[in-house]
Amino acid sequence: MTRKLLTALIIILGINSYGQSSLNLGSDVWPPFTNEGSERSIAFDIVKEGLARNSVGMQAQLLGFKEVLSGIEEGNFDGSAALWKTEEREEIMIFSEPYLENRLILVGLKGTEVNYQSIEELKNQRLGVVANYAYEADLLNADNVQLVYGKSDQDNLEKLFDNKIDFMLVDELLIQYLLKYQYNDVQTYLNIAEQAFQTQKLYLALRKDVPNAQSIIDGFNTSIKEMMLDGTYNRILDLDILQLDVNGDGVVELIFNGKNLSEDASEKSYSIFYYDRSDKKRTQYYMNGKSYTSINLMKKNIGEVESIRADNANYDSGLKIKF
Repeated sequence: MTRKLLTALIIILGINSYGQSSLNLGSDVWPPFTNEGSERSIAFDIVKEGLARNSVGMQAQLLGFKEVLSGIEEGNFDGSAALWKTEEREEIMIFSEPYLENRLILVGLKGTEVNYQSIEELKNQRLGVVANYAYEADLLNADNVQLVYGKSDQDNLEKLFDNKIDFMLVDELLIQYLLKYQYNDVQTYLNIAEQAFQTQKLYLALRKDVPNAQSIIDGFNTSIKEMMLDGTYNRILDLDILQLDVNGDGVVELIFNGKNLSEDASEKSYSIFYYDRSDKKRTQYYMNGKSYTSINLMKKNIGEVESIRADNANYDSGLKIKF
């Protein structure tokens, strides 16, 4: 058997081992995680790359969230690229390991106290949430808070400015982008909580009856771990420095994209997941998949690596202050 024939056979077997070379996934429009056309779609980009590394393709159909869930239940979709996990959903779907984390924080108008940590502290307040999102049961069942359902985070932001709600719950990553693109407006008009009010992890989920669903999920899990270290996450998120507990030892490492190699990097970084901060000394830094023991060593070797930067700075960031 020739080398070319053997290589082709390995590729074919690799694709067929999953029993399916492309997935039909349903999602709603949820910028910047899922979106239409060329708009920023962080979740789609991560999942597409993670699947492609295992020779599995994906196509995403965008519908209302209720239609997405019913479409999965009825077998019209193989699953979804971006779901929160619930016991009900686990009955029909297999979930990947989390690849992102939605940390929901309270946002109010300037001058409003926002650093609340419990639902009880929001008594008699109007709280803007997004319809059909899988918020925690204690929030959904709270009888001392008036939940006001919006079509999107942007819808809730506009309700906040129109004084139709007192607070909104919004993802910390969207606020990070809002600060990046409209820093002065944020400082002028909004108060943002320092700690997450609620945390939800984000998953790829496939129906259990999809051929070799577990194998696809297992391959995806392996790929996202690689992507977090090799700079892919920095590129997709368009962020210079990320925090990640690489070894699960309680020490959060910093992952760079070749920019902003400063000693105060941790203050400028975004944490992929929330961790209880350890007092242990950080011993490793990562850039383009390579491990370093100090920022100075990275600076010395900067010429050996290629800086990773996204060309999506003008894409929809998911929230815009409009006047």
